[in-house]
Amino acid sequence: MSQDQHAPQDPTQQYQQPQSGGEQIESPGGSGSTTRAMEEKPDHGEETYRGTGKLEGKKAVITGGDSGIGRAVALAFAREGADVLIAYLETEEEDAQETVRLVESAGRKAVTCPGDLREEAQCQRVIDTAVEQLGGIDILVNNAAYQMAQPGGIEDITTEQFDRVMKTNLYAMFWLSKKAVPHLKPGSAIINTASIQASQPSPPLLDYATTKAGIVNFTKGLGQMLAEKGIRVNAVAPGPIWTPLIPATMPEEKVESFGEQTPMGRAGQPAELAPAYVFFASQESSYVTAEVLGVTGGQPLK
Repeated sequence: MSQDQHAPQDPTQQYQQPQSGGEQIESPGGSGSTTRAMEEKPDHGEETYRGTGKLEGKKAVITGGDSGIGRAVALAFAREGADVLIAYLETEEEDAQETVRLVESAGRKAVTCPGDLREEAQCQRVIDTAVEQLGGIDILVNNAAYQMAQPGGIEDITTEQFDRVMKTNLYAMFWLSKKAVPHLKPGSAIINTASIQASQPSPPLLDYATTKAGIVNFTKGLGQMLAEKGIRVNAVAPGPIWTPLIPATMPEEKVESFGEQTPMGRAGQPAELAPAYVFFASQESSYVTAEVLGVTGGQPLK
């Protein structure tokens, strides 16, 4: 934990398996669904991520930027030299302010835009706010997501839940991308958060896995569509990553063993995802578009 992401380390020993004891917190949108409610806190790279100027002067929009993967990406982008707007639910304000603190402590500008991305008007507001307060957009990270495990099967997935998952995970990505493209110049990047669930769906996450497969397809299609404009579109596909979404949306027994099925034998941490987003956002991936990069602890993307 004392070494930065550039230092050689044994990946199987870099982090211990979360000792959560199957902890449970409120689902997203509830007052207890934030990082502060977790007994076993994730690592976002607060003490370990070291930037090298790869995104100097860039302007980034990150949805779901209040916690988990989104916070780790916001921190990494800021330490690489980017100003950042984070979008999040209004109920996650306390977590969002911690992300703001991390961005500003890196010497970069942090802008907040709370609201529900299931509403097209809010997606427009996110893009407009970024253009007005950051002065433009170079990077769009579609990361916000919702899941709720239903071990009982398809019969237990309500229309309300299905609608929430689809609109949060797919509609928002579509709206934000569509509204951002007119502001993106050649060299800009769109990065979507997919999942290993796109190719290896867990039955209790049927609706969530369906959206993640859609995100992969959307990424491949939009990447080809925007290539001639010089705008790259890629996706990061995480495996089991320790974030507030896990104890908030999964049964106790699944939380306790979360990530143990991977070849590395542990859950990943948000800090281990951030370099993948930095790669896709930076000039280092100039000839990479319509691709999906798995960060899965050894579980293959089929």
